[in-house]
Amino acid sequence: MEKIIVPIKGMHCKSCEILIEESLKEIKSIKKCEVSHVSGRAKIWYDEAKPSLNQISKAVETAGYTLGQEDKKHWLSRNPRDYYYLVNGVAILFLLFIASQMFGLSDIAGNLNSKSIAMAGVIGLVAGVSSCMALIGGLVLALSARHSELHPEATRMEKFRPHLFFNLGRILGFAVLGGLIGLVGGALQPSIKVMSILTIAVGAVMILLGLKLIEIFPILQRVNITMPKFVSRLLGIKQEDKEYSHKSAFIGGALTFFLPCGFTQAMQLYAISTGSFVQGGLIMSLFALGTAPGLLSVGGLSSVFKGAKAKLFFATAGVAVIALGVFNVNNASQILFPQNAQAVKLNDNTVTGNVQEVRMTQGGTGYSPNQFTVKKGSPVRWIINSTNQYTCASFISMPAYKISKPLKAGENIIEFTPTKTGDIPFSCSMGMYRGKFTVIN
Repeated sequence: MEKIIVPIKGMHCKSCEILIEESLKEIKSIKKCEVSHVSGRAKIWYDEAKPSLNQISKAVETAGYTLGQEDKKHWLSRNPRDYYYLVNGVAILFLLFIASQMFGLSDIAGNLNSKSIAMAGVIGLVAGVSSCMALIGGLVLALSARHSELHPEATRMEKFRPHLFFNLGRILGFAVLGGLIGLVGGALQPSIKVMSILTIAVGAVMILLGLKLIEIFPILQRVNITMPKFVSRLLGIKQEDKEYSHKSAFIGGALTFFLPCGFTQAMQLYAISTGSFVQGGLIMSLFALGTAPGLLSVGGLSSVFKGAKAKLFFATAGVAVIALGVFNVNNASQILFPQNAQAVKLNDNTVTGNVQEVRMTQGGTGYSPNQFTVKKGSPVRWIINSTNQYTCASFISMPAYKISKPLKAGENIIEFTPTKTGDIPFSCSMGMYRGKFTVIN
């Protein structure tokens, strides 16, 4: 077979490649084609009659693209309007942050401590508008805003429909997976190290998507994190240009079960404690149902704005996503790579024989006190009074001594013997709430 290569403008992802390839294959003389959004070119193989440039151009335009070389991308935007929208986006986020602090939205889960299956739905509502949004909501915001930016021609319903499938997949997926962990216990729970690595990976994706949304770095528009083409075809992406694949949105929603959101983990621990498939599934599905209004509102915002308002929204969303991504990466890094801090004031620990006894209270807003000084070589009895199980703080981790423990209501006792001087950090599973032991000779 003979081969020709043509340049194509306007591609940005694997879905673009699939759409153009399918359109080109409609030309009878073309036997095979490979399109790359990275190189901006299409390789076309034919056997007998060479397809005309006019035929190829019409096929490419039918798919929504044009023949030609892409304009050179610069590192920094040369459009003053991009910086104008960025500054306004930062100002809007700052005002929203001040408002959330004034109304106490960040601490809204602090008084939720009753334990019932119905309460799982209430916890979901709280999670949908508070700290859990830093991970799940931030990722949804990044993806939905980026999709709306790339497809301004799509209707509001076309932009919003994938979020319905995402949340439906989340509710049904949580029901099945919640039932499984309720039945088999903690077998599906990843280690604290795996969860930290996953959080860093998700945070990095959010930062990249946020940088693309603010459009200050045009060169990043060609950088994409995409699944292999055969997987895209398997999930049905090839049939939909203006919106996400319903199948991939559904599966993506279900897989958020494994993302290390503190509220999700608290509910997973509750589901495990039931020992029942039905109760575990009901708890997790009600929780996912409770998060749906918050997540749907995030998706809905990105489908509403158009024109100049859309540019302002994308800039604001981009800054928010970058901030949430940095927040998640920083928290997880503190768990994976703890740093030594300055020495702290000596605590008045109770000494019984050779045992050093320290007491701490875990609530909806973290640990109090969260800094202790102990002696090297003497056993430590760490007594933690847990007053709220519906928070990330209810799962405590001290990687240096391989301690990873869900806290039950009331007193929890953890014992360890410090073997070297220095700081021993501990935190919740997401790294949001932290503390440390300082070991001295």
